[in-house]
Amino acid sequence: MRTPRIPILKLKNCLLVSIQWELDDQTALQFQEDLLQKIHETGAYGVVIDLTSVDVIDSFIAKVIGDVISMSKLMGAKVVLTGIQPAVAITLIELGIQLEEVETALDLEKGLESLQQELGD
Repeated sequence: MRTPRIPILKLKNCLLVSIQWELDDQTALQFQEDLLQKIHETGAYGVVIDLTSVDVIDSFIAKVIGDVISMSKLMGAKVVLTGIQPAVAITLIELGIQLEEVETALDLEKGLESLQQELGD
């Protein structure tokens, strides 16, 4: 079975990602690879990852999201997470996933505004 790909859209110097279904391990790894490649190709300065549709998260997916944030930062792109559901927030903290320096916002629109303010757009 083919792994579904998460769409990554470019808007100005930012990338927008809206995860619309629960992630399995294969999709999460494919997303990580796709996003890093897209940052490299476009030279994006910022990434907004919207998790509004994600209700549950396991330790592997949480680690992949943490890794994506760290790797994006290494490539010069700031990440904003938006739409974090209460259960996901609880799981991330319980698993000890470190997201101290990660900006968060209630929704995609606020996340993009925050990122553009920070990047001076």
